[in-house]
Amino acid sequence: MATPEPTVFIVEDDEAVRDSLRLMLESLGHIVASYGRADEFLEAYDPELPGCLVLDIRMPGMNGMELQRKLNAMTSILPIIFVTGHGDVPMAVEAMQQGAVDFVQKPYREQELLDKIQSAVAQDAENRQELQEVQLIAGRYDDLTPREREVMEMMVDGKANKVIAIDLDISQRTVEIHRARVMEKMSARSLAQLVRMSMAMKKG
Repeated sequence: MATPEPTVFIVEDDEAVRDSLRLMLESLGHIVASYGRADEFLEAYDPELPGCLVLDIRMPGMNGMELQRKLNAMTSILPIIFVTGHGDVPMAVEAMQQGAVDFVQKPYREQELLDKIQSAVAQDAENRQELQEVQLIAGRYDDLTPREREVMEMMVDGKANKVIAIDLDISQRTVEIHRARVMEKMSARSLAQLVRMSMAMKKG
């Protein structure tokens, strides 16, 4: 299945600001989806769609911070750039602590916002690639037998075949067979790569 093109999602209650930003981004070739309210965005939100979210911090109804909290609760990885004004810097700092990637203050320079959007979209692509790899590795790990998982853990810990054999009370030859199966099933070309896979799963 082809990966969807990144979308810049805009949530901004000021129609004039929302439309001018949408037109500017579309003129530069971006796919844009804009919303006047946070709940409208939430209704349409699809976690599979890559891109970034440009979010006004102060809006009637659900504000930007509340939307961010809801997305965090849904384990969303969509990068958020907050648009702030009216001395909202303390709120923006809190938003960054909650996982937002950046913020711009009104009135902002268009180029400044564009640079932040490009950076956020690139970061999202990287995050999704890593997540995909972790899911692929986890799928392979699920195919291991309980014994093969035990052997893999010990391999990753750097234990020699002799030590694994003693710890599991099996022959060294059996350990060698399990090691070979672990490497094959995990599609690992080296022990170093297997260690990286194990770390990626723990991190993911």
